[in-house]
Amino acid sequence: MRIISGLYKSRKIVAPKNLPVRPTTDMAKESLFNILNNRFYFDAISVLDLFAGTGNISYEFASRGTQQITSVDQDYGCIKFINQIAEKFNMPINTIKSDVFKFLEKSTLQTHIVFADPPYAFPEEQFAKIPELVFQNNLLLEDGLLIIEHSKHTDLSHLSQFSYSKSYGGNMFSFFEAN
Repeated sequence: MRIISGLYKSRKIVAPKNLPVRPTTDMAKESLFNILNNRFYFDAISVLDLFAGTGNISYEFASRGTQQITSVDQDYGCIKFINQIAEKFNMPINTIKSDVFKFLEKSTLQTHIVFADPPYAFPEEQFAKIPELVFQNNLLLEDGLLIIEHSKHTDLSHLSQFSYSKSYGGNMFSFFEAN
């Protein structure tokens, strides 16, 4: 994986092969950040990265100047890797090793962007639980955005707070906003 833009532009990061992850493709990531760039000043927002995996999305936000990034993943290897990269590049990423759903049930952390990249094989009710918990627990700041990455074979448009979706190859991003 590589960082697309910002302070660490073009840096390649090689994750250990034994991590249980599917990193967002560079093409999809670049498209996502083009959308976000038209809506947010990266140095003025906070981000919650759920199912953070390799930290790919967190690194991109950090490279673009975001100073408040929280990455949550239940895999110890993923958290350890994110911490190593964050330390190496002096990135402001706070990691939390936790089951994402347990974290969302208890969290009071409010951010501008909540990004979730759960396993594509999740059953639909697991996908539906993410926006339900984010909005029920008021985790988005005013004008905030929840983004869920999923397979093009998964349709989340019927879920509450759904705004729109964008497809990039086999990847899809569904955007949710407070009404």
